[in-house]
Amino acid sequence: MIGVFLDESADDVREWAEGISFPVLLDRDHLLADLYAVSNVPTVVWIDTDGSIARPNSAEVGTDMFKDFTGVTPDEHMQQVRDWVREGVLPDDADYEVDDLSADEIDARLAFRLATHSRRAGNEARASHWFAAAGELAPMDFTIRRAAMPLQGVDPFGEAFFELFGAWREAGSPYHGVPRG
Repeated sequence: MIGVFLDESADDVREWAEGISFPVLLDRDHLLADLYAVSNVPTVVWIDTDGSIARPNSAEVGTDMFKDFTGVTPDEHMQQVRDWVREGVLPDDADYEVDDLSADEIDARLAFRLATHSRRAGNEARASHWFAAAGELAPMDFTIRRAAMPLQGVDPFGEAFFELFGAWREAGSPYHGVPRG
């Protein structure tokens, strides 16, 4: 197991990684999210020892931390992982085909990259422009919308997040990956 955080700095990840006993990587440029069409977090991709995807993107959790908020528990997924590791048994949804990113989603990710690059270069006005453009192009992509919040001084667990979460739910909880339930 390897954990990958899509945050800006190690300080942003440190408290979330406490107590985790497997390697944790920081992907501040969201390269893995782009490669695997990850549009929400947490997302799990099962990759076998040959480097092939054994089960594509699925929105899974490792703890009950957000159970009251999301209604999602780790129990079923953890049992599926055990069955795969111990017996080589993949879940029925392992052959699910994840849709490619749309042209707007690709453009949104490029806009997000321009925003983060502008921010790192100290050009907040230009960064703000590109963060807004990214959000308009992919309004339901949490890897862009929620990731942009702390970079713009917005609490990623505050009112703006709950507004985004509500809009996402209203839109049918769009997600690139294995549908939940």
